[in-house]
Amino acid sequence: MLVGLATGLLGLGIAELGAALLAPDGSPLVAVGDAVIATLPGPMINFGKAVLGTADKPVLIIIIALVSLAVAGLAGWSELRVRFAGIVPVAVLAGLALFAIGARGPDSALAYVPMIIGSVVAYLILRALLASLRPRQTGPVSAGRRNLLGSTILVAALGAVGTVAGRALAGASQAITEARDRVLLPAPSRPAAPVPAGADLRIPDLTPYVTPNDAFYRIDTALQVPRIDPANWSLRVYGMVEREITISFAELLQKPLEEHLVTLCCVSNEVGGSLIGNARWLGYPIRDVLAAARPKAGADMVLSKSQDGFTAGTPLEVLTDRNRQSLLAIGMNGEPLPVEHGFPVRMVVPGLYGYVSATKWVVELKVTTFAADMGYWTPLGWSALGPIKIASRIDTPRSGVTAGTVMIAGVAWAQHTGIGRVEVKIDNDAWQEARIADVTGPDTWRQWSYEWSASPGNHMITVRATDATGQVQTEQSAPPAPDGASGYHTVSINVS
Repeated sequence: MLVGLATGLLGLGIAELGAALLAPDGSPLVAVGDAVIATLPGPMINFGKAVLGTADKPVLIIIIALVSLAVAGLAGWSELRVRFAGIVPVAVLAGLALFAIGARGPDSALAYVPMIIGSVVAYLILRALLASLRPRQTGPVSAGRRNLLGSTILVAALGAVGTVAGRALAGASQAITEARDRVLLPAPSRPAAPVPAGADLRIPDLTPYVTPNDAFYRIDTALQVPRIDPANWSLRVYGMVEREITISFAELLQKPLEEHLVTLCCVSNEVGGSLIGNARWLGYPIRDVLAAARPKAGADMVLSKSQDGFTAGTPLEVLTDRNRQSLLAIGMNGEPLPVEHGFPVRMVVPGLYGYVSATKWVVELKVTTFAADMGYWTPLGWSALGPIKIASRIDTPRSGVTAGTVMIAGVAWAQHTGIGRVEVKIDNDAWQEARIADVTGPDTWRQWSYEWSASPGNHMITVRATDATGQVQTEQSAPPAPDGASGYHTVSINVS
């Protein structure tokens, strides 16, 4: 069984490394992972999302690898007892992987080659290694049998290196990195409003007003980040339109681009969570793209599709609203989109949770209706509409402090409406109004601060926000599912 496990790991390493070098869509781990996600019932997907958070995809990959290696161990056990019996588990693994690869719609037949080669090599080496364990009619015990353990360890090591190297290469395609580096972002015809000097209070441990790209949260369904050459990218706009259109990346660069600061938030963000960020986005208004296609009467939704198959349903009236800066974004904080954040093109829609609007690696916009189509998460029990709820968060302090003047600070958001007021409460005292920072507009979060004269003991700090129209953040606690978390963020602080 150990020999089977080692040779199975070698076969997996060959397949993963070969896929990374020849055809990234031939990765057996990713293909099987996508197939598992596609077949799991909604409650199980939501459970994994809630329990594992951003670790859900790595955990799934690890589980698939462990199950595959267990079956490979069975192949070794079978092969030792009955010649050629080990080929059955190997063939089952290979067949499932090849079926999953085919279900992804690979770009070429090369996607199947690494898995086929990996399976054949794994089985041949399995037979060779097990030969030393079979009893011989005459002669002494072979040297190969005495060295079996060492050979098995070497095979397993080579397999592990191949698997890790393959996953690393798949996550860092040099060609796409170079293509991204060659993109020269044009100057926007409509630059973003300057960030006011008072927008960032620069308090220690307070989240900055603009989130750096490398600190921006990432939540998506992609087990393997799509690697799209901008020269091959295009956006198809079709469905209930008078005129179907297709836009290339080169054509997008030639259009009058706009720049806006917009805060994005994930519907999975818990009260006080970090799945939210604010960035300066460069792109072309989606409303202008849709205007060129001329949606037909009766259409009320745009189903956007990612290159990896993810879909999101966004209200048509939101995307055509001239007062809302919905973009086909190509730039983030002054540079081309990072690959993991949607390069070459993604959607940015103020005021809606990402699961119904922020499609990364977008390749299609289908004008349709909510009655006819649903985005990826809606059949799994999440709301079809996803307006972001008013929320606030305490960033500092989060641990013990010394008695005296303590600066309490955080961020609050009510995207596309704006924050009008933030209040802080210590224990059961009355609400006290906090100082709120400047902003560029209603589509971003807002920093706030409050000076607290802290006395020794244990204290509870609570925050709530009010939007620009006077609507107060709800105190009622609710989990992220089905339409976003709610409730006051509270932290317990020991003052010494």
